[in-house]
Amino acid sequence: MPPVIETRALTKRYGSRTAVDSLDLSVQPGCVFGLIGPNGSGKTTTLRMLLDIIRPSSGQALVLGVPPRSGGPALRRRIGYVPGDLRLNGRARGRTLLEHFAQISSPVPAGRVETLAERLGLDLSRPVRTLSKGNRQKLGLVQAFMHDPDLLVLDEPTSGLDPLVQREFLEMLAEARAAGRTVLLSSHVLSEIQQSADQVAVLSLGKVVAQGDVASLRLNRLRHVRASLAAAGGAGPVLEDELAAAGLQGTVTWQDGTARVRGTLDGGVDAFIRVLARHRILDLAVEEPDLEESVLQLYGGPDAAPGDIRKGPE
Repeated sequence: MPPVIETRALTKRYGSRTAVDSLDLSVQPGCVFGLIGPNGSGKTTTLRMLLDIIRPSSGQALVLGVPPRSGGPALRRRIGYVPGDLRLNGRARGRTLLEHFAQISSPVPAGRVETLAERLGLDLSRPVRTLSKGNRQKLGLVQAFMHDPDLLVLDEPTSGLDPLVQREFLEMLAEARAAGRTVLLSSHVLSEIQQSADQVAVLSLGKVVAQGDVASLRLNRLRHVRASLAAAGGAGPVLEDELAAAGLQGTVTWQDGTARVRGTLDGGVDAFIRVLARHRILDLAVEEPDLEESVLQLYGGPDAAPGDIRKGPE
């Protein structure tokens, strides 16, 4: 089957600034494809070009087999879209607004809107202008999913949603994939991508710096660690050597018989925890770095060759 989305050297320039640089993507049918990167990496610009909201400076794109520019209303009816800067306002109630959207999109199955609203905890009777950011985001998700589109294009779709609603959203993604629909999901939240995506492209400053399945990209290998241990001062050199052998890149400082450990782990935490367990642990924190740091440390930023996964840890 042909790709649902295919781009060749897709580029967008604003004057002397290049927002998207020679982007090559291929999204297969029935796939959840994650497009990730820090703010300013070109994710939203890419999605807008695919939807013909903005026009590329050069390059080509096909969406559901046709160029976005010539696809017209027939193509748009096959797509569900949640923009990253979703703006809904007005006196109309949520239900009325969705009825308006339904007249524009493909037919909406009976009861579909109510089912989605219930799953997301959205009150359709309230005027849109009175809704919080999170509830407006829910309204945007309902309008994207309600007509069961062939392609879902979702730009930061969980922005403003609480964790329980985020979990329900991931269930909705899984159901869409099981039904053979395709999803292009833009996010800077690593956990969201790791739980839902089949394939991932990592963007940095408009370029693809890595591409592949989630496991091969190993975006979750890095960890920031902090620990305080009750240990004798004489254990210092041995402890430092043991932590270094366990993968710690950082420092161990001593004060009044307490060892303070701070640094970064590249890989699993098991060996690190085993070393700590030989002492009395007073405090421990293990955290993921933000996405931008993961991209830059694992893939070397935009100077990395596109798709060169070898720039990550071996």
